[in-house]
Amino acid sequence: MQSGEHLHFDRAEFADRQARTIAAMQARGLDGLLVFRQESMYWLTGYDTFGYVFFQCLYLAADGRMTLLTRAPDRLQARFTSTIEDVRIWIDAPDAAPARELRTILADHNCAGKKLGVEWESYGLTARNGQRLAAALDGFCTLDDASDLISRLRLVKSPAELAYVREAAKLADAALAAGEAKAIPGAFEGDILADMHAAVLRGGGDDPANEYVIGSGPGALMCRYYTGRRNLSADDQLTLEFAGVSRHYHSCLMRTLLIGRADPHLLSMHSACRDALLAAEEALRPGRPIGEVFDAHARTLDAAGLKEARLNACGYSLGTTYSPNWMDWPMLYHGNPEVAAPGMVFFIHIIAFDAARGHAMTLGRTSVLDETAAEPLSQASLDVRR
Repeated sequence: MQSGEHLHFDRAEFADRQARTIAAMQARGLDGLLVFRQESMYWLTGYDTFGYVFFQCLYLAADGRMTLLTRAPDRLQARFTSTIEDVRIWIDAPDAAPARELRTILADHNCAGKKLGVEWESYGLTARNGQRLAAALDGFCTLDDASDLISRLRLVKSPAELAYVREAAKLADAALAAGEAKAIPGAFEGDILADMHAAVLRGGGDDPANEYVIGSGPGALMCRYYTGRRNLSADDQLTLEFAGVSRHYHSCLMRTLLIGRADPHLLSMHSACRDALLAAEEALRPGRPIGEVFDAHARTLDAAGLKEARLNACGYSLGTTYSPNWMDWPMLYHGNPEVAAPGMVFFIHIIAFDAARGHAMTLGRTSVLDETAAEPLSQASLDVRR
């Protein structure tokens, strides 16, 4: 098996990403970086695994050397999918102490007394393992929170990344078409989900970083996955939030489909959501704070009498993410000062849940920013589906 046999970017792109990461480290006065987020490892090296549910760390030194500490099942995984050459294994045992083994590796890299950044905010680094890491390195080196360092670098996508995002958008459109075709009175939600997932997988896509959201009847007012399926009624509402995924890059869509007779209030809600989505997309411009996107959506829904029905955020960045969710940093909420820039990708979702009437309406799609504006990637209609 050749090292990096299964890469999805050329090695020059990985080298550029690593160089930019090292420059960001040096700007913060860091001598090295302890990488725990799987997204960061994939972006830096191509390493692709769900083994981050156990203790796993990629050390990146200021001179560009990298060492991965992981478990035995990921030895060949790392060789097959990444540019990492130095892979060390910690062994499962009642007294296993991978944090202490990491200290030994760091000593080999002459890190004693150095200042190291840590991705503390990581699903792969549990609070318990974080405490063990801090204890193992206490007195050995200085640790600094660098949770956002690679996340900020990942925010603006390269042309190669955007190609995967655009492919993901095509897969999301295919999933929507499959869901709409199946969503008829009496249809089983499980069959709808199956056809939507099949459209993505048969198109060469990947599993999403979190479950598809599906809910009909009162469940249409939920914006999280929950277990238990039902059949659609003759007159019903069906909320779907899902993603097309290509090489772990996500492009999301959201819709509430109306089945059978449509209540006039639901049609009015759809009109307001459509107006809010278009206003939010218009506000998503390079050089402007992304908090303005939320404000545009909120003004529109509030003017339509839906202030109590809307949420406190209306979307987030998308990119390459791993379970447990596809939401990436940053989020679209009031006052967020992060400035939009070309190459960023955002999913804008307009959600209105009128609990008193039991009515739901949602509308969302993914856009990529160019030099002047936001370009919606979906080709699907925004018209109400009846």
